[in-house]
Amino acid sequence: MCSVLHVSRSGYYKWLTRKPSSSEKRRIMLEKRIQYYFKKSKQHYGSPSITEDLRKEGHTVSSRTVSRLMKKLGLQSRSERK
Repeated sequence: MCSVLHVSRSGYYKWLTRKPSSSEKRRIMLEKRIQYYFKKSKQHYGSPSITEDLRKEGHTVSSRTVSRLMKKLGLQSRSERK
């Protein structure tokens, strides 16, 4: 498999055992918090509201990042009829 993918054996085994990077840990944590706030709001909150809640917690995050992560997770807010 390594020869087909043009990857060294040592590189493959290093990839298998590597620890997640700090940015990957932060992304995973943000995804969990986004899901929490989305479920807490009964699927009504969009990215601006969730961004505001995350900022109140002390996280530095943009609305665009939250929007991108929500799209990746398949979360879409429901709007109520007035």
